[in-house]
Amino acid sequence: MTAIRVFENRPENKITCTKNITLILAHGAGAAADSKFMESMAISLALGGVATVRFEFPYMEKRRADGRKRPPDRQPVLLARYRQIIQQLGAQERGELWIGGKSMGGRIASILAADPELSGTVDGCVCFGYPFHPPGRPDRWRVEHFDRFHCPVLIVQGTRDPFGKKGEVQACDSVSASTCRINWLEGGNHDFQPLASQRETPEQMIDSAARAAAAFILENG
Repeated sequence: MTAIRVFENRPENKITCTKNITLILAHGAGAAADSKFMESMAISLALGGVATVRFEFPYMEKRRADGRKRPPDRQPVLLARYRQIIQQLGAQERGELWIGGKSMGGRIASILAADPELSGTVDGCVCFGYPFHPPGRPDRWRVEHFDRFHCPVLIVQGTRDPFGKKGEVQACDSVSASTCRINWLEGGNHDFQPLASQRETPEQMIDSAARAAAAFILENG
């Protein structure tokens, strides 16, 4: 099987890198693994002591090859690709292996974090901007697997994310009953963009998200 191309960021400061942990980061539906958001998140996580590996789903690899935009692959294909990268990195003896991603990528990771076959292989999961439901459709929740997590799960979410605003998420019984933890970014949207009235910059909000994620990973790793 051909190895999947990856983008890797490792902590440079040995003082902050206290544990041998790698976080796999999957991209969202519309932006590639080396998008500005993904690059910034990976750099901030490395500064917090967490190594990251980014990869791309098949449809995004094809877009990179020919420049043509495509819709995301169907869920079985996305899950299969994520399983492949887990297997690829697991063979490299990297220590603890965490999974996660942005939006769609985080959702796919969370489904695997609820798969009993990966219990003992995946040590934790971090989702940035989880797509709890399609924008404007709070009747279509994507949390049917939240009661089956076999590892620590963190969701970092903007309070005004149209895919799941704070009030909506807190009122959802399936989320409240889950073992996952949610860290709220005040004023953040789906891409962690703050309100124009906030002093915080987009870069600072991404850094806040990364620091919350790194703290959770190191605490539970």
